[in-house]
Amino acid sequence: MIAVSVILILLAVLGAPLFAVIATSAMLGFQRDETDLMNMALEIQSIADLPFLAAIPLFTFAGYVLSESDAPKRLVRLTGAMLGWLPGGLALVALAACAFFTAFTGASGVTIIALGAILYPALKHDGYPDKFNLGLVTSSGSLGLLFAPSLPLILYGVIAEVSIDSLFLAGILPGMVMLVMLSAWSLWVNRSNRKPLSNFSWRETGAAIRESIWEIPLPIVVLGGIYSGFLAVSEAAAVTALYVLIVEVVIHREIPLSDLPRIMRASMVLVGGILIILGVSLASTNYMISAGIPQMLLEYVASLVSSPVSFLILLLIFLLILGAILDIFSAIVLVVPLILPIAAEYGVHEVHLGIVFLAAMQLGYMTPPVGLNLFIASYRFEKPIMHVYSATFPFLIILTLSVILITFWPDLSLWLVPDP
Repeated sequence: MIAVSVILILLAVLGAPLFAVIATSAMLGFQRDETDLMNMALEIQSIADLPFLAAIPLFTFAGYVLSESDAPKRLVRLTGAMLGWLPGGLALVALAACAFFTAFTGASGVTIIALGAILYPALKHDGYPDKFNLGLVTSSGSLGLLFAPSLPLILYGVIAEVSIDSLFLAGILPGMVMLVMLSAWSLWVNRSNRKPLSNFSWRETGAAIRESIWEIPLPIVVLGGIYSGFLAVSEAAAVTALYVLIVEVVIHREIPLSDLPRIMRASMVLVGGILIILGVSLASTNYMISAGIPQMLLEYVASLVSSPVSFLILLLIFLLILGAILDIFSAIVLVVPLILPIAAEYGVHEVHLGIVFLAAMQLGYMTPPVGLNLFIASYRFEKPIMHVYSATFPFLIILTLSVILITFWPDLSLWLVPDP
């Protein structure tokens, strides 16, 4: 069995589809226990009973529609009008715009492609150093994953059976900490050249608001509806998808009806991949639970650590390594079911664990050698990958410090979360 496990790991490293590797491991486990493999099919089918499942394709589709429209340009103009008058304003605009856009698209690579084409040349034109521009745009792509309605937050809630409303609230302050620390660093490193993007103008601000008048209510409708209790998460996702579709296709007419099938197909490819991995992972997880693997892991971890602090240190190191080699969606469905019972034994709140998990995995997008954002930025801006590594390193250090702060200050995540 050890030899088979090693072979499966090697296949995954060599690029075999992750769902095939997970499914194979689950089938071998069921077969070894002489369990009818039909049970595995039933386990996979059980994803249809998961709460909030409909929110995943709906929010994903809405994000893809936004990225295909001119909404990114309007967002940059709006944030520029509101923040551009500050010293170093364009850097702050880049951070705010990327965080907002990633929260709704749920994909940092989409943010780099959609907003990078606008922000990167604008930063260069405004006199910011090229290396700083590249590092800022690349690292900003992963901001927003802690803000509602981020897809990883929803997926973690589904897997961990945690209130998604609580996760949305818990991500606000940690996400703001990451934004503020990156903003402070950006202002400090450009302290000798922090000229405002432009003087504040009520006329420009009014024009930017009028241009974005249909997008501005979007976060208010989604977050206000969820937090007020008027809309469930799945209902908010349906409202978001319908609203975005009407605004971008009917009102702005920036997306022809003939392009909708292509956008639907592209967004559902991502959703289909997530659901396939989710289904086989549920089967694999249930086998591991029946085989007592979490208990064995708990015993092993208990032999290494003796306190919640040492557990969090070990967890953080593990997640930073994991984030560099595995995408965030696969990591959630594979690892969360295993670490939840262990974290509970050490008194780590399941909501706080989710924020720590996602914040640490967020770093994986820009952690060498295989951080996804690094390769997307290298391709998008035609820069050598080693140059991208060097440009993002200071931002990686700042974000790592913020993740450490989030990890060891649980009240930061739990302060806004109501007691059960």
